[in-house]
Amino acid sequence: MLTAEKMMMRGTAPCVSRAESTSTSSSLSAFHGRVASYKSHTSPSVAYLGRRRVRQHDHTGAPIAASRGRLSSFVVAVQAVEKTRNLGADLKDEFPILNQDVNSKKLVYLDNAATSQKPRAVLETMEKYYQGYNSNVHRGVHALSAKSTEMYENARQSVAKFINASSWREIVYCRNATEAINLVANTWGQENLKEGDEIVLSVMEHHSNLVPWQLLAQRNKCVLKFVQLDENEMLDMAHLRSLVTPRTKLVSLAHVSNTLGCLIPTDEVVSIAKAVGAKVLLDCCQSVPHMKVDVQALGADFIVASGHKMCAPTGIGFLWGKLEVLETMPPWMGGGEMIQDVDLEVSTYAGPPSRFEAGTPAIGEAIGLGAACEYLMALGMDNVHAYEQEIGDYLYQELSKVPNVRIFGPKPTVAGGRAALCSFHVEGVHANDISMILDQSGIAIRSGHHCTQPLHKALGVNATARASLYIYNTKEEVDVFVAALKETLAFFTDL
Repeated sequence: MLTAEKMMMRGTAPCVSRAESTSTSSSLSAFHGRVASYKSHTSPSVAYLGRRRVRQHDHTGAPIAASRGRLSSFVVAVQAVEKTRNLGADLKDEFPILNQDVNSKKLVYLDNAATSQKPRAVLETMEKYYQGYNSNVHRGVHALSAKSTEMYENARQSVAKFINASSWREIVYCRNATEAINLVANTWGQENLKEGDEIVLSVMEHHSNLVPWQLLAQRNKCVLKFVQLDENEMLDMAHLRSLVTPRTKLVSLAHVSNTLGCLIPTDEVVSIAKAVGAKVLLDCCQSVPHMKVDVQALGADFIVASGHKMCAPTGIGFLWGKLEVLETMPPWMGGGEMIQDVDLEVSTYAGPPSRFEAGTPAIGEAIGLGAACEYLMALGMDNVHAYEQEIGDYLYQELSKVPNVRIFGPKPTVAGGRAALCSFHVEGVHANDISMILDQSGIAIRSGHHCTQPLHKALGVNATARASLYIYNTKEEVDVFVAALKETLAFFTDL
């Protein structure tokens, strides 16, 4: 059986024909044309080039053109972009779900930290897969399997390019970030963390970056340590320094908090950890969709992310790990795809990433993830981040004006800033009630503990309401939200 690793290393990964390629990438091409138009209006010094490189096949499926380029390789060169304030309005039509009424009101979707909506380019790419070439990957030489494999592995390369991985072999497909963290805990962690070894986490971690390490610590008798918050409700770096010792083997932290919106100083975190030889894992679920993340510059050993928060479908995410680290890790799940050779009593295993991808994968979802990466790269992640900083600051500013509202996390003016989300509490009004009443006005926000129960306990509240923005949101929607929130709080005040 040819694994992804074998096919890529042998240069035999099957490719699609020019006609098939054109059909598959048509929706992305149309989107990129609109992006080019948008950028040309926002800066006079913007150059746009859409390029697709493909190989053709003869009737046997053998390539007859020598190009080994990736399907739908779009290059956007942006020298300077001076304006981003119209991005949300310009993109809204790309997301079909946003064009609807909820409770007879126009939908205002502000629950993006939980999951993002999907652009037409991603939806149509997945539709083409299921309608045109649905087949299992790496397991056949017929035309549908060849095309499916090509698109699946092209998507992996799109993810690698999106985060600037040094090799496609460093990208391991997972169901989500939770599975990715569990994979690391049950492979690298199980092999390397022994009794008395320390794992440094923080009080603001998502449960997915707490529970796997709790389970490992119980099995291997490791010591868990937790960094507290400073006066700005950010990671207390002085406390982190005091916790890290020569026994520290892992520092695992959220790159951006899904509740506080704070960004950790990764350079400093990595420096502290590496000084004692510890590995660093970053939960990038709230950073990868919103800003440029360059894994070669970060210095971490692992990052994890979920596709559904970055315009891709649910059921797909990825683990990035340094190749030299991944190669030392044993398999986690056994079965097809992850093997080299199998005998009745013993098996040998494939190299990364196949070693960690047992069984039939989420093929359509992976292809959707690749399309989402291409979509975001076409926008330019610097442009995405600049726009979100603008509307995120506006959200904080306007929400701060509402009486009795307590916003958690740092102010936008604090060094490091904050993400485009606000978790807030109103004394005497439960977050669920706020969310329920806002829903009657067509406004979707999140309420609860956001899978950060320890953090909410540290903050002294049971739940918060959270409004979180993305590339298709606008200041006008923030205004609608704030006005409806004022009416909602007035309703509860009058009871």
